[in-house]
Amino acid sequence: MRIVVDSHIPNIRGCIEPRAEVLYLDPGDITRDAVSDADALIVRTRTRCDAALLDGSRVRFIGSATIGTDHIDLDYCSAHSITVRNAPGCNAPAVAQWVFCAIRAWMQARDISTTEGLTLGIVGVGHIGSIVARWGRQLGFTVLLNDPPRENMENTCMAENTENTEKMERTGTAPDLAFLPLEELQRRCDIITFHTPLTRGGQWPTWHLCDQAFLDGLERCRLLIDAARGPIADNEALLGWHGDVALDCWENEPNISRELLEKAIVATPHIAGYSAEGKQRGTAMMLEALNEFCGWDIPVPEIAAPATGAPDVTLAGIAASYDIMADTAALKADATAFESLRNTYHHRPEYQ
Repeated sequence: MRIVVDSHIPNIRGCIEPRAEVLYLDPGDITRDAVSDADALIVRTRTRCDAALLDGSRVRFIGSATIGTDHIDLDYCSAHSITVRNAPGCNAPAVAQWVFCAIRAWMQARDISTTEGLTLGIVGVGHIGSIVARWGRQLGFTVLLNDPPRENMENTCMAENTENTEKMERTGTAPDLAFLPLEELQRRCDIITFHTPLTRGGQWPTWHLCDQAFLDGLERCRLLIDAARGPIADNEALLGWHGDVALDCWENEPNISRELLEKAIVATPHIAGYSAEGKQRGTAMMLEALNEFCGWDIPVPEIAAPATGAPDVTLAGIAASYDIMADTAALKADATAFESLRNTYHHRPEYQ
């Protein structure tokens, strides 16, 4: 068996070799020719897995050591019997750490001394958004949630499991179902942060969810945050918005807008999830997926830090755990270094 692995995925070298021939390649070198005789790929978001890459190959398994799958043509893979696995939630605590470091940096820049009276809106309440919501409440923010797919799913589950739902409510273990329309967040929030996948179709597409119409509908928002996917926010529209932005994800990466980089109060090269523990989780999940697909028993390392994030937080503690403005300064100094800064990033520890 032959497996092509992105050479920037940490903690994976030597793990698969006893079972397969492994070729480690830079993302730019993972080409159609390189994968033509591969049985499996282990990649990151920089590798677009579609017909252009996969046609004529014998690939039957693609693992992405990242939370998203928008770089993978899932319809193509399904039609060609290619199994796809990703690593949902692997970097959730790291992204939450980044979000609150960005908020703290903004508060300091705007001379805001307390979270009291600040309303935080979270669009997308999955692995990351759930941690952001929990930490936000602990830190004194009023937290508002928007997630139509999850709201629909949970309402369906409630309807199908009325007895279980009533029991959960009696025992105080019912999930927080206080989802609000996006218009409510536009009206009431001082800060809005996006944590959705990138989708272009379906009932709730997120491509350019934050567009000119969204920005025009904001009534009191002063800070917009995108640490999800760049095209969720229309970057050209953000340029003309009067408020502040904190961005880790950009349209047209790595060739990002210089004007938007200058405007952003926090600006980093798509590294919000780049914690040492997050990378370890992503690799561990890929090894588990290979074991399942191939029937192997490769040892999978245990990760000491919880994937649900620290149970108790302080804003000062989170800010002290990561110097987000150092990463901002590095990118603002040289926008052309976006990809090299990302690929050579020193994976920071998560907030504990």
